[in-house]
Amino acid sequence: MKLITAVIQPHKLTDVKDSLKKAGVTKMTVSNALGAGQQRGYDESYRGVVHEVNLLKKTVIEIGVNEEFVEPTINAIIDGARSGNIGDGKIFVTELKDVIRIRTGERGKEAIG
Repeated sequence: MKLITAVIQPHKLTDVKDSLKKAGVTKMTVSNALGAGQQRGYDESYRGVVHEVNLLKKTVIEIGVNEEFVEPTINAIIDGARSGNIGDGKIFVTELKDVIRIRTGERGKEAIG
């Protein structure tokens, strides 16, 4: 079991969700975040005062998957999120020690679904 965490551009969320749906992945957690990577932000002027904006809006998608869905999930995220520009995002894959479905008490592969 793996936890796939993707940090993407907010405007690409619909494309990523569509791509994931085609790959058979429909369960996910989505949150908004602020972050900085190679983009390093930009300067903005407001009422004559220059402000440095170095934390940009991002969307974080977290998906717990069984082993057979790891590569299809990664490929679907890449297909939906890639524009070829700096700031497309990152995908992190981490090992899940255990998963428990609260409602039924199921553990492991069965809990992910």
